[in-house]
Amino acid sequence: MTRRSVKWIGVRELVGALLMLLALPSALSYARQSDNGASAGLTFEGDTALWTMAIKPDKTADFEKVMTRLRDALTHSDDPQRKQQAAGWRVMKISKPMPDGNIAYVHIIHPVVQGADYTIMKALYKAFPDEGQALYESYRGAFDKNLSLATGSIVVDMSKQ
Repeated sequence: MTRRSVKWIGVRELVGALLMLLALPSALSYARQSDNGASAGLTFEGDTALWTMAIKPDKTADFEKVMTRLRDALTHSDDPQRKQQAAGWRVMKISKPMPDGNIAYVHIIHPVVQGADYTIMKALYKAFPDEGQALYESYRGAFDKNLSLATGSIVVDMSKQ
């Protein structure tokens, strides 16, 4: 790719692509392809997803503010699918720091909205275009690494007979 062609790439597209590459390597195998072969973003199989990430200990407040803005983006969206995502998406902070000092956060998504894109920054950019860069910087500054992604279906629900 030449320098001339690089400057035509939009900043949002470039940032989004970098975020996907940096923040979601373990989840890439779960992303589905649309019928025409284009990436559908971050989608999950089954009815439940547990996605754990490590956040820098001095940046937990920044991460939680970004997650609050994500909640705002999903709940105030005109897209009914985004509202469904919000209804089934929780973020849990693990009580004790990990051995390296980072703080683990678990995204608990149940029920998964089939075919919905769970890419965090895509939802934020769409809802808050004027805040996109600041939200990205806060998110990227807080994020250390993905720890795990588990998706599947509930096979026994202890609350039901």
